[in-house]
Amino acid sequence: MTRVIGVRDLVAGYPGVPVVRGLTLHVDAGEVVALLGPNGAGKTTTLLTLAGVLPALGGELEVLGGPVPQRRPHRLARRGMALVPEARGLFYQLTVAENLRLGRHRRSTTTVDDVVELFPALRPLMKRRCGLLSGGEQQMLGMAKALIADPAVLLLDEMSLGLAPVIVQRLLPVIRRIATERGIGVLLVEQHVEMSLAIADRGYVLRHGELVMAGRGEELLSRRDLLEESYLGEVAADGR
Repeated sequence: MTRVIGVRDLVAGYPGVPVVRGLTLHVDAGEVVALLGPNGAGKTTTLLTLAGVLPALGGELEVLGGPVPQRRPHRLARRGMALVPEARGLFYQLTVAENLRLGRHRRSTTTVDDVVELFPALRPLMKRRCGLLSGGEQQMLGMAKALIADPAVLLLDEMSLGLAPVIVQRLLPVIRRIATERGIGVLLVEQHVEMSLAIADRGYVLRHGELVMAGRGEELLSRRDLLEESYLGEVAADGR
């Protein structure tokens, strides 16, 4: 498999205030990888560092065959990186169609029809202003806006934030389909642990900025007691 994200001994955060320490992980093309952990564990910090929004304080990072340019996220976007942040990255005064048009690059082969096929609920909403959409509709639009740029890597930060579990159950299989059919490497930060691991190839669990568990999705699901302990208490770095 082609490696699209490689991280070794990452130290990330803010000058003098490291949030993530010694993190090693990787994502291959066509994989869904879940990055899990309690609030404050360093998950969003990791995504922002991979996207070039925050500078790495130490360690080695490689995305799509090259280094991560610090504080130059637009360069990574041109290389094929897409980030859907917690705030979804939308223009709320613009319509659905206008948001999609802004997300599409000249080199994109993905069309509006392609992303609407993945999120059919958007089809009748094309002329509606984004700010008038429900939370679930906005999340679909945020993902569609990222996908229409033909990314090779997709970073998703708390996709389910503010959404009912039934909506999350509908969206997560779409992420699995995107990775499998399009060969996109997906790194997913998600609060719904069991649902995300059910569609993930692999998962990493952070606590206090350090890796405490890692393994295949089904393996982590089978170790529910250790997963719960990693959120509520301390576990060894090897998961034992």
